[in-house]
Amino acid sequence: MTLTWTDLITLDLAKVNEAATEWKTAAEELAKLHGTVRDGLVRKAEAARWEGANASVTREFVRSAAKEVDDLQCEAKSIHAVLADAHEELTRIQKQAKALADEARQGDPTHDPEPDPGLLVSDGGGGKVRVESSICDAKGPDQRTQDMIRWYADTLTGLVSHAAEVDAAVTRALRASHGADPYNAGHAEYTSLDQDQLPRAMTLAALGEDAKPAQRAELRRLWQSLSPDARAQLWTAHRDDLLAAGLFSPSVKQVAPDRGSGKHGAEGIEWDDWITRTKMQALVVGADGGDLNDASRHMKHYLDNTGTPMELPVDKMLTDNDGFQSHVDRRHLLNREAAWREQALAEYERNGGRTVVIPVETPNVDYYFTETADRNWYYAVGGARSNVTGVVTVVPGADGKAVVGLDYQVNVWDRYNWDEGKGVHIGKFEIPDGEMGRQHKIGLAQEFNMAGSSSVKHYELGTGAEVPAPDDPGRAGERSDPGRHARDGGGDIER
Repeated sequence: MTLTWTDLITLDLAKVNEAATEWKTAAEELAKLHGTVRDGLVRKAEAARWEGANASVTREFVRSAAKEVDDLQCEAKSIHAVLADAHEELTRIQKQAKALADEARQGDPTHDPEPDPGLLVSDGGGGKVRVESSICDAKGPDQRTQDMIRWYADTLTGLVSHAAEVDAAVTRALRASHGADPYNAGHAEYTSLDQDQLPRAMTLAALGEDAKPAQRAELRRLWQSLSPDARAQLWTAHRDDLLAAGLFSPSVKQVAPDRGSGKHGAEGIEWDDWITRTKMQALVVGADGGDLNDASRHMKHYLDNTGTPMELPVDKMLTDNDGFQSHVDRRHLLNREAAWREQALAEYERNGGRTVVIPVETPNVDYYFTETADRNWYYAVGGARSNVTGVVTVVPGADGKAVVGLDYQVNVWDRYNWDEGKGVHIGKFEIPDGEMGRQHKIGLAQEFNMAGSSSVKHYELGTGAEVPAPDDPGRAGERSDPGRHARDGGGDIER
């Protein structure tokens, strides 16, 4: 049976908690009984002065009975541990699913320049979640709303998949604990769901960059489910593989900041539109010959009219613009350092001073490049959204003190468009507001998504050390960059 969206949000987790509590009580009572059997019957039977066939049979029976009580206690403890873990995990997933569904339905009436409409969330069948616009428009939803629909649908469907995977793990663990033999208790012993989930996570992590999208998504869900201790084992064994499989991919909304220019190819071409296109092509060549390589590359891709996503060279963005680097340091790292360190140390203490790994992710925050400070990135992206994803690791130090470190990457995304309020004036080239956006509406150019991540950096928390500088981007984005052709979507700049 496939778990559905309706199943997830209506799941009565109070019953799961009640069952876990009952099995905890059973384990405690069996522990008392086992003590009585061990200290009473077994000790007396072993100490008794009697010989013969009856004595041998009785002693073996008492030993067998004591073992059975011990096995029953072991099984009860395992079932309690599994159900308690499941209750905690499913409660978290269900709470997140309900909160996101409510958020989607409410929309955002405060969003500027246009409010985000409320969305309709329903069961799509087969474990899928259907999300639709609540506003009927003959032109269909705008780009930002489309992105919102896609993000909510994918995220909520992912939560249904996560709940189904937890349910399957519980089923496997309960079967292994019970052993399917009503007359023989005490088989596999579980202290948590980690014992079922960690081996699967190890297998998926070992795939590294060869992991398929569905496997990467499952790996990220398992990463969230594992305990800090199990996560540490996985991180220690497969750090590079995990990074190659996209473990640090952001989960926050990556959506267009505004509605964009409108529907692609919805309007007819006029003579002035060809003049604008010629100006833009000349601007591409002129910008590429100067110091505006990224602005040139992005405008060329816009004119190529493919709409395919482009990769942002984030290390280069950070290196080029001190203001952006400072923004990342202040808004994503330094203001959270103390809280992350405190949280990780608390888990470290709870884990008995053994290594723990805690996943972290910051909200997305906008940054606006200015024309005076950085004309290249001002025309390449304008404003961009960014966040930080990573892990906080606590390990025992050589001096006995815990060492708290952060491995992280910076993620940046935006949508390239020329909607209202956007014109360009570079040197002798001037294209008024609205003309470049019209190229999308008449089908001669096409808006596209841009996204990228920095190299992974390591930062010791609580030491007062400076945040590490980004990696040297080398020739990324420059005319001599050998990989620029591929990132441009192929094709040379017209000259």
